[in-house]
Amino acid sequence: MTAISPAQVRMAAVLTGALVGAIAVGLSRSPAIGQAPATPTAPALQEPLAAPLDGREGRPLLIENFRPEAQLKVARTNLTRARFPAVDVHTHFRHKFRGGADELAHWVRVMDENQIAVCVSLDGQWDALLDEHAELLWKQHRDRFVIFANIDWQGSGQADDPASWDCHRPDFARRTAAQLARAKERGAAGVKIFKQFGLGYKNPDGSLVAIDDPRWDAIWQACGELGLPVLIHVADPVAFFEPIDERNERWEELHRHPDWSFPAPQFPRHAELLAAFLRVVKRHPKTTFIGAHVAGNAEDLAQVGQWLDEHPNLYVEIASRISELGRQPYTARRFFVKYADRILFGTDGPWPVERLHLYWQFLETENEYFPYSEKPFPPQGFWQIYGVHLPDEVLRKVYQENAARIVPGVAERLRKIKRESP
Repeated sequence: MTAISPAQVRMAAVLTGALVGAIAVGLSRSPAIGQAPATPTAPALQEPLAAPLDGREGRPLLIENFRPEAQLKVARTNLTRARFPAVDVHTHFRHKFRGGADELAHWVRVMDENQIAVCVSLDGQWDALLDEHAELLWKQHRDRFVIFANIDWQGSGQADDPASWDCHRPDFARRTAAQLARAKERGAAGVKIFKQFGLGYKNPDGSLVAIDDPRWDAIWQACGELGLPVLIHVADPVAFFEPIDERNERWEELHRHPDWSFPAPQFPRHAELLAAFLRVVKRHPKTTFIGAHVAGNAEDLAQVGQWLDEHPNLYVEIASRISELGRQPYTARRFFVKYADRILFGTDGPWPVERLHLYWQFLETENEYFPYSEKPFPPQGFWQIYGVHLPDEVLRKVYQENAARIVPGVAERLRKIKRESP
């Protein structure tokens, strides 16, 4: 038997594709009943197999190929550093930062250039891992980083067997409270709770762990007694909990990331998660809670404001939500001004320096219709944003004063940096 060369295989594939394309074209042009069939023509075989959906020459456009270039001609102020020394209360120097001492030194230089005085790393984890993280951040740059611990809900249990998880043992809350005390002794300044708590972790019966389960009350109480603020990520953008259909304003984002969707009935509704969180905040008035990403509800600032009015122990931070805040600049500015004592600055970084510059533009300028991300395709909503041009007294509170008041270790670091500044 004669061997078939790779070139012959490629040629056969081309001819087969052309034949299939010709059949498809022929079927699409079949005459209606009662009409004479059209005479086939040779050029049909030469038509492209599939025209690109690029919107050109009358062709349809896939939304994932849409790259509009704004034609607005408006003034724009480009800022490359914060107006006042800033404390970034939401960074991930374990999950997003994979480098060692040299890379960390480079990032500290980026902090200097952008006037970020202190970063709060939310990835401290627990026990030996907390020590390891502190060794990386504090060996050379202790005055620039604060670390939050993370509760180990799984323990030695198997990831796919919730019944084996440590959090389902009767004495878990008591032991966790003791571990929190040890974490504070190791230098932890707070506790970060990730969104898997409420959206991922499960009970032995397969149901999702509830944020307001009374089993965790001793943990929240211990945080208050130890003076450890709890920065908690509850829910996600409300569109992630809605059907992925033509009415969903983040359809293109969920089309690219279907795993970001939390459909019913597999998951609680957005409002249910937020209500559970607020019940915890109310039950523990002596514990300071920081709602990550504008408390998971940046689309409804009036409601967030109501929560702040009702719960003096609740604060919010803005990491990864200038995309939402910046498309409602008038409402957002009023929110910042009214609740200036309750809002903290955060970025969800470390990010490329271009992203940091967009935060300064959002908070400090009147820039119109500009991107909220350095990425060529908007990653969190297909829109542009506007600056809110905050007054200096509000900027100081958001950038540093609020964090210095409620996060242990921040005020001391700011004072030392100020003393050492030229």
